[in-house]
Amino acid sequence: MRRYTALLHDNPDFARLWLAQVISLTGDWFNTIALMALVVAYSPENSGLAVSGLLLARFIPPMLISPAAGVLIDRFDRKRIVVWCNFLRAIVVLGFLLATTGREWLPLIYLLSVFQFTLSAVFEPGVQALLPALVKREDLLKANTLNNVTWSVMLAAGAVAGGASAALLGTNAALVIDSLTFVVAGVLTTGIRSYRRMPQQQSGDSPSSDAAHRVTFRDGLRYLRRRPETASALLIKFLGNLASVDTFIAIFATRIFILGEGGTLSLGILHSAFGVGAVAGPLLLNRFNNGDVRRMRWLVLVGFSWITLGYLTLSVSESLIAVCVGMFIRAMGGSSNWTYSAVMIQKTTDDAFLGRVSSLDWGLFYLATVIGALVNGALVDLFGDESIRTVALLACALGTGALGLWYVLVTALDRRRVATASAPGD
Repeated sequence: MRRYTALLHDNPDFARLWLAQVISLTGDWFNTIALMALVVAYSPENSGLAVSGLLLARFIPPMLISPAAGVLIDRFDRKRIVVWCNFLRAIVVLGFLLATTGREWLPLIYLLSVFQFTLSAVFEPGVQALLPALVKREDLLKANTLNNVTWSVMLAAGAVAGGASAALLGTNAALVIDSLTFVVAGVLTTGIRSYRRMPQQQSGDSPSSDAAHRVTFRDGLRYLRRRPETASALLIKFLGNLASVDTFIAIFATRIFILGEGGTLSLGILHSAFGVGAVAGPLLLNRFNNGDVRRMRWLVLVGFSWITLGYLTLSVSESLIAVCVGMFIRAMGGSSNWTYSAVMIQKTTDDAFLGRVSSLDWGLFYLATVIGALVNGALVDLFGDESIRTVALLACALGTGALGLWYVLVTALDRRRVATASAPGD
């Protein structure tokens, strides 16, 4: 971990961004567990679709606005966008306090989740696009690994703390804590001083000076059509999240292995197991990663293999411990692929297009999650709680297909690279 702490020590602006994420992510898990437990308690007959509805309220708006979010990030100051997203989310989260007084406020939970995650749809790709302007190119792998490991550690610690606080202090306290973390994160990101837009790379894909003021989503799509090495990286989050792991956590914790009021404790345990696995995955695979884009493409195959094995484990789980093991393995693969896809995008995309490409990357992730949440929730409602293991087996088959497709893409990109290198005049 010495090289990661050195990165923070030598780069105070990146350290501010990182610390802001640590603080806000802690609050996020207080929010997630408290609201998920409320939805389960308020919904008729603990409907699986009601739980999926919370996930959809979080993921459909970002999916829909990702094209506009990318244009916003490329057109305006990225640091200011990140700062204001934190402050506005602090206000939105306080609104959830109204929804803790009775089941008649269930629609408000969905509505405020839409507002919160609409802001997140701008914030997350904004951070991804901001990062290359804060760290050196050779440090992108370390910076993204540190960010992802931080997310994972805060998932493991924050999930347990969130579950405990919801059980001991109550839902209101958890929501107030979440709002305050966004305020602190906003103050920290305001202190970033050295941010500057990266100079344009001189390539045929960079916008000309006459057209630099025109930033459109369509231009971003044209850019991706000319850059298959970048476009292929956009499939990684999409393929890895089609099964919507959040639904599995919600159903196993609140419907099958219930600990604590409404499953708040079991939710914390499963999120924690997922977080520990998400830490282990990239740290293990980074031993074989030299930061080369081609190497990372092949390591993504390992990530898809772990995702498939994780769902296979869930499909045969008969105890909370077995579910934790499955979540751990699934998280190892998902976290590794998440880290490497971000680095590949940052290293193969011109800065002028990085906001649009990053937003499209996140938009495809949200699309995959929406599909998975809808399908999983409907299957559980149709066939009963125990069908979640059969759904996990279907997710395993889906993971196998993703693994095969990515292998085909990687070999095709390698052949294209060899053909380009051997072309006359190169």
